[in-house]
Amino acid sequence: MSADRPTLPPVRLHSEAELARDALSAPLMARAARLARWAERGVPVGAGGEILEEALGDATELLGLAGDEDGPAYTAEAWQLAVDTGLVEIEEHDGSAESGEAGAEDAAMGTARPGEELGLLTSGSPHDILDIWLEGMETVLADAAAPDLSDIADQIAEGGELDLDAIDWNPEEEAELLDGILGNLYLLTALAERPGQDVPLPALAASMIVPDDMDEPTDDVLEEVSEAMMRLDDQFRVLEPIGLVAYRPVDEALIEELDEQGETVRSAEPLTDEDVSRYGMVRLTPLGVWAVRARMLDAGVHAPAVGDLTDKGADVLLEALPDYPESLAQAESEQWLAARSPLDASRDLLGAARGDDERAPLRRLAAQQTLSLVSPDAEAALREVLDDRQLGGLARVWLAERALPGIPEPSEDMIFWLTVDTLAAQLDSADEAAAELRELIQGLTEQHSGFFETAWRVDHPATAEVLEAMGRLHPDKKAAKEARKAAFKARSRRSG
Repeated sequence: MSADRPTLPPVRLHSEAELARDALSAPLMARAARLARWAERGVPVGAGGEILEEALGDATELLGLAGDEDGPAYTAEAWQLAVDTGLVEIEEHDGSAESGEAGAEDAAMGTARPGEELGLLTSGSPHDILDIWLEGMETVLADAAAPDLSDIADQIAEGGELDLDAIDWNPEEEAELLDGILGNLYLLTALAERPGQDVPLPALAASMIVPDDMDEPTDDVLEEVSEAMMRLDDQFRVLEPIGLVAYRPVDEALIEELDEQGETVRSAEPLTDEDVSRYGMVRLTPLGVWAVRARMLDAGVHAPAVGDLTDKGADVLLEALPDYPESLAQAESEQWLAARSPLDASRDLLGAARGDDERAPLRRLAAQQTLSLVSPDAEAALREVLDDRQLGGLARVWLAERALPGIPEPSEDMIFWLTVDTLAAQLDSADEAAAELRELIQGLTEQHSGFFETAWRVDHPATAEVLEAMGRLHPDKKAAKEARKAAFKARSRRSG
């Protein structure tokens, strides 16, 4: 694979306007914005900008969370997001509260009021809104990678600092692991057969832990996967309210109650249950796809999106399309064609499809697939290449599919050259074990008696490789043997 080819499959992004609406409607962001507007009256805060107890109660009531036992925690989380994103600004007090004042103001180290960023949520551009949301998402990601402080309160070291060694937590390592999980989820999302397809939590955890060359995971590896699932369950619960993921949590019935020491025990059985959805299902939202891609681009990763090639030449388009999933390749082609006239686009595509290099059959296949989307207005461009050895065959196919008159009969040489070229592209782009490819090979030999006797003489760079593949894949032993003999003749002819 050349260095300039995509390292990740492309993704289809929603418009910035759609993404901005998603950002504003994310529960955590919506709560933070509501609290920021509420802060117009001035809200007393502590040294770190945290909302104080009495104001927290009022804020919880405001958000309609007073009846939820976790309501104050959700409210404090939303308030912290408002502080971190600049939706509220803190005016620090010069000194302690004046004597005679009482209540929550005694503990106040500052007053929070709406910040400049709040106005951008209503009057700013979609890009402005997404910038604010992205900053908030980074804060939530940091929270998701942090340890559970409720479990380690007794391990606070002297001086008020956490003893990271004692709690077996490495912040950089945890952040990298979470980045890796989101990267794998992004890849699985890009490769999904349909948009919005959920990923089972066991599969996601296994993708980070089980080695690629391990056929059957050991018990130790399965236990590690199970532990990772529980960690991911906690993290995705944190990430869902900001709108990064859609998450169906692990069924609580799968978590054992308590062991003899009173510790919560996580079951190691999830990977064997038939109803995998009970072990958690997750997917990146459209906003999450956009956000993870943005972080990858910042890290220097090549993460293409549909529409990236619209202003590129036909050579760039045809080089990239063979690596795209079929539906996204068509979407990319449609956008590229929409920016050009049918005649100019077709001429550019045909010119870029020529060549005898190893990737040329794939480019011609991509050109043929893209040209299938072009209107009959491009007829002249296709007729211009009817006598071209490399392009004449696909031009005739294009004209015939549109029932256009005056299509000259192709020579036998052109038919066989196009056959070899098409198979060469299929072998490079498809799984050789695919039933469709085997059926194609079988059909060719059944339709053309003496196929191999003629095929080995075809003046195509991939003739020998195609015949060798036919020898491997043909279901009929006699035909497979003929293919191998023909491949030998083709190699001898080339070397001679």
